[in-house]
Amino acid sequence: MYVDSLLEFSDAQALTGTAVSTNVVPVSANIGRGQPMAVVVTVGVAADYTSSDETYQVTIQTDDAAGMSSPTVIASSGVINGDDLPLGSKIVVPLGFSNEAFLRINYVLAGSTPTATVSASLMPMNMIDSYASYADNVVIL
Repeated sequence: MYVDSLLEFSDAQALTGTAVSTNVVPVSANIGRGQPMAVVVTVGVAADYTSSDETYQVTIQTDDAAGMSSPTVIASSGVINGDDLPLGSKIVVPLGFSNEAFLRINYVLAGSTPTATVSASLMPMNMIDSYASYADNVVIL
């Protein structure tokens, strides 16, 4: 499955602490009425868990302005230990039916040395099982 760049929050974004996604995704209010949607985060470089206290969380924020001056959290993955995020793992955060015009991700990292590299996009729930993420420059025959 191809990912539409307009629905992409992060493309191999390196995280070393709490940060927001590289991109803000414009959506119409109340997306998903016809098709349930989710944010899918894939891990391109395994999360660090060397100190055994690193945790990671994905929160989805919405706002009525692209600048995200007053974001509201509308969904969250919950806290995940770093040892549960190896290379290739997926975090799926389903979206409800209430949002404003723009979405972004807030990656919340905690602990001694949290690091990870992730890609994330918005997609229909029924496409998640067939979605596979590959490293850049990989030829698939």
